[in-house]
Amino acid sequence: MMKLVTCITRTVKLKEIIDALTAAGIVGMTVTDVHGYGKQGGQLHHFRGSAYEVRLLPKVRIDLALADEHVQKAVDILMEAARTGQAGDGKVFVMPMENAFRIRTGESGEEVL
Repeated sequence: MMKLVTCITRTVKLKEIIDALTAAGIVGMTVTDVHGYGKQGGQLHHFRGSAYEVRLLPKVRIDLALADEHVQKAVDILMEAARTGQAGDGKVFVMPMENAFRIRTGESGEEVL
């Protein structure tokens, strides 16, 4: 079985997360710049003396397609590397993944991961 692990967290934590995953032998990921907010809400900014609120904050989304035996290790690494202890650290989601295909060869299943 395979899982899709998605982490949405602070952009400043990206290098630390990639370094930790790579050191653990977990390679192959997709990284996307995203915007969103959770319990921390938005941020108050000032421009030319006027205050305005930015509701959608910049975040980074990291997607990992993994065999089941690597999922808990990856989740542990993501939780540790992304944690600051402040609201807005993000979330990790683990979802079942039915199949995966390598476009170049047509191979499918865990061997393409």
